[in-house]
Amino acid sequence: MDKITHGYLIANYTIRDPQKYQEYVQAAVPLLGQYGGKMLVGDLNPKNLEGNPRQFIIVVEFESVDAAQRFYTSSEYTKTKHLRVSSTEGWVVIAKAFV
Repeated sequence: MDKITHGYLIANYTIRDPQKYQEYVQAAVPLLGQYGGKMLVGDLNPKNLEGNPRQFIIVVEFESVDAAQRFYTSSEYTKTKHLRVSSTEGWVVIAKAFV
């Protein structure tokens, strides 16, 4: 098996309250850098090829799955997460990458 090198926070959701979601973005995006996150994908209109994707997709790369988890469970992000949860409908996962 190959070595795991990076962790990715991947989210796919529909924005239900744009104003509240904007508050979330303003609070959450600066936190990504604090935890070593690098936004790779952020698309409000991804091209659908199969299935039923939501409106918005985001992929953030971290140095490891543990680093992604530290960001997601940090006290700073926890204080902000409710804005996303209450303004969107969809899902968020952390996935690992192999090289």
